[in-house]
Amino acid sequence: MNIKILSDSTCDLSAQLLADNNITLVPLTVVKDGQQYKDGVTITPADIFAHVAAGGALCSTAANSIGEYADMLEAYAPNYDGVILITIGSSFSTCYQSACLAAEDYPNVRVIDSRNLSTGQGLVVLKACELAKTATDLDALANELRGFTEKVEASFLVDKLDYLAKGGRCSAVTALGANLLNLKPCIDVKDGKMGVTKKYRGKYEKCLASYVKERLADRDDIDRSILFVTKTQVSDECYAAVMNAVTEYGHFENVYETLAGCTVSCHCGPGTLGVLFVRK
Repeated sequence: MNIKILSDSTCDLSAQLLADNNITLVPLTVVKDGQQYKDGVTITPADIFAHVAAGGALCSTAANSIGEYADMLEAYAPNYDGVILITIGSSFSTCYQSACLAAEDYPNVRVIDSRNLSTGQGLVVLKACELAKTATDLDALANELRGFTEKVEASFLVDKLDYLAKGGRCSAVTALGANLLNLKPCIDVKDGKMGVTKKYRGKYEKCLASYVKERLADRDDIDRSILFVTKTQVSDECYAAVMNAVTEYGHFENVYETLAGCTVSCHCGPGTLGVLFVRK
């Protein structure tokens, strides 16, 4: 079968991985000072951070509309035996619902709720590319992908809670207290939802090294074929600490560094980093 893989821009895969796997993105909308921009096309995380650092209001994101998905499907569905469209998790956005409605007019399209975001979603997208190479049945492929979403382990460590406080996802008092106590919350994606599972304390580079060790060391339930180190702006020292820990405890066949896109950047801000991989 000739199968096309589509994904929301929230999968945060690098331009090289997108090109190598012939993946096409449906960009989400970023709103800055009332103006709409396309994620990764007309606005980047660096633009967002510069805007906020200069005193601008926090940017926000908007889900893709039914029409935007319909336009993308119209461009590809008639030319392929099947189309797999993978969206950001349905608990984080209405993208999945809109994509399902758009797909109703296309019997050869299957929409997959990644139940994740960033390169947690990216891992599902790459799995779809792998399965598509030998797939002979579109429904079987879609069902295998839906089961695969439960194996993705995604988490991020956040340096400061300023962006989360500005966005109303935690109180200003909580953010101030965390910053004063030098606490670094770890945000996990579990069962398709995000939550704080642990708080590290101390210098950020040491917290990151501890976080990576706890995620990767002494585990026999990890598929060691691929790991994503996904980040917003972090210092060279922090990144070096992470990569040293990945080398010591990871032993992955492929380690990809990716920059978190506008969605993660809008909500978590600079100084955010995660290791994302798949369990056996």
